[in-house]
Amino acid sequence: MHDLVIRKGLVVDGTGAAPRRADVAIDADTITEVGDDVGSAHRVIDADGTIVTPGWVDIHTHYDGQVTWDPELAPSSHHGVTTAIMGNCGVGFAPVRAGDEGFLIELMEGVEDIPGTALHEGIDWRWESFGEYLDALETMPRTIDVGAQLAHAAVRAYVLGSRAHDYDITADEIAQMTAIARQALADGAFGFSTSRTFLHTSKHGLVPGTNSTPDEVVAIAEAVRDSKHGLFQYVSDDIGQGGDEPWLDSLTAMACPTTYTLAQTAADPLAYRRALDAAVQANAGGANIVPQVAVRPTGMLYGLQSSFHPFLAHPSFRAVRDLPLAERAALLRDPSFRRTMLDEQPLTRDRFVNYLATAWNQMYRLGDVPDYEPVPEASAFATAERERRHPGEVVMDWLAERDGEAFLFSPLGNYFGNDHEAIREMLEHPATIPGASDGGAHCGLICDASFPTYLLTHWARDRTRGPKIPLERVVRLQTAATAEVYGLTDRGRLEPGLLADVNIIDFDGLTLHAPRMAHDLPAGGRRLLQDVDGYVHTIKAGEVTFTDGKPTGARPGVVLRSGR
Repeated sequence: MHDLVIRKGLVVDGTGAAPRRADVAIDADTITEVGDDVGSAHRVIDADGTIVTPGWVDIHTHYDGQVTWDPELAPSSHHGVTTAIMGNCGVGFAPVRAGDEGFLIELMEGVEDIPGTALHEGIDWRWESFGEYLDALETMPRTIDVGAQLAHAAVRAYVLGSRAHDYDITADEIAQMTAIARQALADGAFGFSTSRTFLHTSKHGLVPGTNSTPDEVVAIAEAVRDSKHGLFQYVSDDIGQGGDEPWLDSLTAMACPTTYTLAQTAADPLAYRRALDAAVQANAGGANIVPQVAVRPTGMLYGLQSSFHPFLAHPSFRAVRDLPLAERAALLRDPSFRRTMLDEQPLTRDRFVNYLATAWNQMYRLGDVPDYEPVPEASAFATAERERRHPGEVVMDWLAERDGEAFLFSPLGNYFGNDHEAIREMLEHPATIPGASDGGAHCGLICDASFPTYLLTHWARDRTRGPKIPLERVVRLQTAATAEVYGLTDRGRLEPGLLADVNIIDFDGLTLHAPRMAHDLPAGGRRLLQDVDGYVHTIKAGEVTFTDGKPTGARPGVVLRSGR
């Protein structure tokens, strides 16, 4: 008799095979049988009318701080994620010297928009080395498995101290960083991450490592390669645009497993195709390059509760920004206040901020039923043209909706054809995997931890403005495909002998709701959450962790160590 049988579901097993009716038998933490009649069990879940999939494997999150105090790891766990990899984009919290904790928090707050007050309040700092960080995480049971990468900024801060941003460093200092990387990989790091983008800044400037020399980067990449597990992860502004990182050829030549974030950009909307072609060519020659792509536009959510909206830097708004939310919304409806706002200039010299605040053609009402593929005619600019108004008036109307709780959607990337065709092309490319959900990060402006759910609702079911992607392909992308890249060969497929991580989903009823702002982080910190209906059960290592979106109290999740 089995411990658990999931009966009569439509099994989408993660391999890319067509869905089929089958039972799934589980004993302890392992799938033991998948077939027509797997026998009796101590517990039976009737899955008739649902799809049964592997648990989602999200390889681009930023729970590095939250994981130290939160056993639930929402919002990702609410969206069927059973395995998460953190430590991306070059920021993290290990290694750390006593007294430098605040600096690492400032970097994380600046780059990933995670409230510094929450990090100060929540993290207990019971470690110095990366291995000790993993040891500390192991003391807390949780709902999902987590793995971590070694972050470049933390390594530089540990070795260089106050010189963490320096370009010129010594060969001995490079050797120290390389030794830290080798030890972290031996302790179970899933790789090494770095940032090369102007978007990643803190109050100290660009994050440490942004302009590191090829000698430094290649030496650390050699450590990743030599470990025979893990990847070199990075984010850059120049991918496919002819200004690619000077060390990328070296990583390719040494066959260091490499993954990076790929998106369609305004500077060169077709550069992603050249990057995909380059990855294919390099991999044919023995390299291992895996672009990570988003499943929808990287969507900034402008709102009166957000980290940014078009009037945030206006003098009149600054004077009232601490008023209660409903009062701020009421002011945006006041004719006199509106006229004053439209006559003012924002108090900022940041050209990028000014661009974002006036890109009216890239601002859309998100709506209570979120639309992430809006038509051009729905933009604030087009609406204003039809109504013969200033676009700013339209935006103020939208910001004031629902007493200020409404959000505008402004695609930062992947939307320069005003549809999702570039995203579809990247998602269906054989070299790519889904990434960039940034679960746990961008708490005040972006809410993309729902990416795994959106893959199902939009790409496999609801899309109307272009071709869909078959359900079996969508499921494979977020399970076996992501798991395999990070060497997690014990999960991602519903097959006997593999880990019993399973989602049972009401596919027809799966519904993403509008994002909302919660103030439930330590010290009352805020974060954007996106509720979902339709996850009937999520099973982690054979235990039901969520039923109808509510945690059961089971916490079988563990800290994963790569190479072990």
